[in-house]
Amino acid sequence: TAWGYLLLVAAQSREATSVVLRLGSCLRAQPAGNYTAATRTILGMTENTPDTRPVYKAACHCGAVRFNVKLIDGLRSARRRNCAYCRMRGAVEVSANLADIKVEQGRDALTLYPFNSAQARHYFCSHCGIYTLHRRRSNPGQYGVYVACIEGMGPFDFEEVPVNEGRSHP
Repeated sequence: TAWGYLLLVAAQSREATSVVLRLGSCLRAQPAGNYTAATRTILGMTENTPDTRPVYKAACHCGAVRFNVKLIDGLRSARRRNCAYCRMRGAVEVSANLADIKVEQGRDALTLYPFNSAQARHYFCSHCGIYTLHRRRSNPGQYGVYVACIEGMGPFDFEEVPVNEGRSHP
């Protein structure tokens, strides 16, 4: 078929059940519960399959913007990027699907900065100026969330943070 082949392999670990999806040459593993409705259908999961990812509370510095977030791969997704804008701010970010961020307060306080091609959509608090999150240019179905906005976390909590290539991605 046009979809190539799909190979599902379930693996048990103490942290979570992972599923490795192979579609053509793409290989992806994700903890149980990180699945979209389409993936749940492919895996034979029901709507009753629990999403066990923790919900993190997050806010800007002044508290005008408050949101809850479920991360795609927990804190393992922490990274910096080297594109012109991200390199200058040096933010450590983690990944979340669009549907996994719920703005609880201050949606009207979020200010958009559409850098360069305007495909990435960077959001700041209009009161305190803190960068909160951005919709990715490389994956418009995800947000990068600034870890310093997540309650109890900061960019200095990570021993090592990988730097992703951001200058030449599509």
